[in-house]
Amino acid sequence: MKLRILSGGAAQGLVQAVSAAFQTETGLSVDGNFGAVGAMRDELLAGAPCDLLILTQALIETLERDGHVVPVSSAPIGTVRTGVAVRSGSPVPVVSDSMSLSRALSAADGIFFPDPKRATAGIHFAKVLQGLGFDPSNDPRMSTHANGATAMAELARSSLASPIGCTQVTEIMNTPGVTLAGLLPKEFELATVYTAAIATRAQHPGEAKVLLELLRSTAAQPHRHRLGFTVD
Repeated sequence: MKLRILSGGAAQGLVQAVSAAFQTETGLSVDGNFGAVGAMRDELLAGAPCDLLILTQALIETLERDGHVVPVSSAPIGTVRTGVAVRSGSPVPVVSDSMSLSRALSAADGIFFPDPKRATAGIHFAKVLQGLGFDPSNDPRMSTHANGATAMAELARSSLASPIGCTQVTEIMNTPGVTLAGLLPKEFELATVYTAAIATRAQHPGEAKVLLELLRSTAAQPHRHRLGFTVD
């Protein structure tokens, strides 16, 4: 039997890190679908099987209000910030303020980021680009992907001379072949609280609660730290 998860890509590495302990405790394997949070919400609303949701706090609150989440079952996993990435081995640019970020983006021959319509980081980064004077809808260097993990994998595989990317730091730190250059500058900071909750239609609500508690446990703290989750 499997525990079905619909989750933002930011939590993929953390779920993988505790999956073995979960299977040992419950006998269930984890079947996770990870992607842009808007896409995961849409899959749930379309009837996709789901025991546990891991989405942004705002989305979980909306889904609970609309009856798709078991009341008072939600709990925060941690806060994830958004960062800038480069291909491993490439020079790491300074991105500490708006001027240095603008220079780094201007020098790049490819800019990789997640879906600017349904992914939390993609929506935000498109606004950052516009604020810096770039046109994300009409710039041939822009390379958008279904989610941050895919965007980072494509950045890692890119044969361009100086590609750059942006997504949530958990997805950067969980992708081989890319390096975190730094967080978005303070004026563009995006800190997203990820929250887990049991779906109303869960087939295994008890086991879903076990996984939720494992994700938040003291034993998982080193994994949360390594993957970029913080507690504010």
